[in-house]
Amino acid sequence: MTDTIHGALVLFSGGQDSSVCLAWALQRYTRVETVGFDYGQRHAVELEARRVLREGLQRRFPMWAVRLGGDHMLDIKGFGAIGDTALTAERAIEITEKGLPSTYVPGRNLVFLTYAAALADRLGLKALVGGMCETDFSGYPDCRRRTMDAMETALELGMERAFPIKTPLMRLSKAETWALAKGLGGDELIELIRRDSHTCYLGQRDVEHDWGFGCGACPACELRANGWRDWVSAGRPALAPS
Repeated sequence: MTDTIHGALVLFSGGQDSSVCLAWALQRYTRVETVGFDYGQRHAVELEARRVLREGLQRRFPMWAVRLGGDHMLDIKGFGAIGDTALTAERAIEITEKGLPSTYVPGRNLVFLTYAAALADRLGLKALVGGMCETDFSGYPDCRRRTMDAMETALELGMERAFPIKTPLMRLSKAETWALAKGLGGDELIELIRRDSHTCYLGQRDVEHDWGFGCGACPACELRANGWRDWVSAGRPALAPS
């Protein structure tokens, strides 16, 4: 299914989820651009992964290459400094007194979506696409679908135009996310995402696991590893994109 009139802007971090979302958007829209955010994250290696993944998609999937437009990198380090979290400072990854992971950057997705909407408006793109997910919810309230619904309303009111926020992974487990990737691009897309996307909160890429590179111990690595093993145990099925 494609949208031949309007395009999409994908919030593309260089991680597993946003990589699958980029493939999903390229399958669906005839014009797709990407936006990334440098907010002073410890795992800034993901910003380099963005370039490698885009080049890999263009090289391996020519039917998508003609749809993939520009990439935009926004420097919002000032915002990242406000949070003082384990994603932006040398702090332990733990559960805080608020009951949230110390990797939670308050309001991060809200800020990302506001910047993305302003950029999409200038570029003439209709939809925003993000990898927010409730099923593998890791304590981040700005990943919930009702948060996305509220942001859609706020953006429409504040900018006098509709900004549908598409979240194709919202109801999927991490195993189902791998299955969706296979349904979109087969084993070639799986290997590209497995090898070149980056998820590890500590930014480590010196050890390769069956599910990709990372420290293997942080919450992001654990989610990714468990999802991979569940998917492999199920026989590596493919999930048809909706």
